Amino acid sequence: MASEKEKQISAAESYFYKTYNRYPVIFDHGEGVYLYDSEGKAYLDFGAGIAVNGLGYGDPEYTAAIQGQAGKLLHVSNLYYNEPSIAAAQKLLKASGMDRVFFTNSGTEAVEGALKVAKRYAFNKDGKGDHEIIAMRHSFHGRSLGSLSVTGNDHYQKPFMPLIPGIKFATFNDLFSVKQMVNDRTCAIILETIQGEGGIHPAEADFLEGVGTLCKEKGILLILDEIQCGMGRTGEMFAWQNYGVKPDVMTVAKALGNGLPIGAFLARGEAAQAMVPGDHGATYGGNPMVCAGADAVLSIFEKRNITEHVKKTTPYLEKALDEVVEIYEDVVERRGMGFMQGLEFSVPVAEVVTTALVQEGLVLISAGNTVIRFVPPLIIEEKHIDEMKEKLCSAIKGAGLK
Repeated sequence: MASEKEKQISAAESYFYKTYNRYPVIFDHGEGVYLYDSEGKAYLDFGAGIAVNGLGYGDPEYTAAIQGQAGKLLHVSNLYYNEPSIAAAQKLLKASGMDRVFFTNSGTEAVEGALKVAKRYAFNKDGKGDHEIIAMRHSFHGRSLGSLSVTGNDHYQKPFMPLIPGIKFATFNDLFSVKQMVNDRTCAIILETIQGEGGIHPAEADFLEGVGTLCKEKGILLILDEIQCGMGRTGEMFAWQNYGVKPDVMTVAKALGNGLPIGAFLARGEAAQAMVPGDHGATYGGNPMVCAGADAVLSIFEKRNITEHVKKTTPYLEKALDEVVEIYEDVVERRGMGFMQGLEFSVPVAEVVTTALVQEGLVLISAGNTVIRFVPPLIIEEKHIDEMKEKLCSAIKGAGLK
């Protein structure tokens, strides 16, 4: 006889579009850095809902903020002003040093907006609509048709061709390959400051600095995708702040809402003035509910100095992961920055991720076929890293790796 969990999973499989290969777990609630399934089992979370739950689960101050707003006002549309969006915008612009912000419902929508800013910026200059954008191979910017067009992965793109024209792909961390792509129609270069889905590859300083200089010299907009690597994950509020290379346009999402669906694109200088009324819109974007959550997140980050905690704790996490590399022959490299780390394996990691979840109660996610990604809540302590390492080692053994 099927258990209640099995019945629910079976029902879900018949209800939902089959676009995910879900794991056989039904999560019920969370507390701190732990998740609990419908049967009461605890799981140490080092995935954070794909880098979303920066404050973990059940934070009292955050919860009170969204509960208070839920009982007050959920939505009015962007035909009117609302106080939570103004407060969140002020804090986000202060943290980023940008000039203007547009709130979206997701990261992929933030990328869509950033691409439109670039095209509108170029159109304002010459009145033409044939401009080009340079993106990076192995990048990931989202799954809508526009963001997919700048995602450098044939596997994601091929079923949905043709995508938007005028996109060229250069090699990440290869400045020469970028320079080869530039011409008088280039209006923007878009890249992730740290490639996430592509395998956790931080931009090299010389590369990012070179791209920034190139953009200034040519009047090209630099768009940095900070959707996964931003919001404190690297020990700075935004990953580009580790390099001192400020973008003209940037995108954020994920940890901005700590679980509520919110993203944003931000711009400075001429790019911040490029759009005019009617150029863009979003019915739900920036509504009072999600902005109350974002406002609370930004306040908590500042009051509790979350970025400093990440900086302080990062060496301990790196040491633990480096020790795993030393122990196991099939684990070949650690790379990353702050609380966005990856372990490269010589074999596919699917079995390790599944074993960690099912047998060890450890939530991990992959980044490609051979990389395990570590993007835990930003509030983890050294004791949680110790627990993670122990569970990870057991999972590696349990998966039959050496």
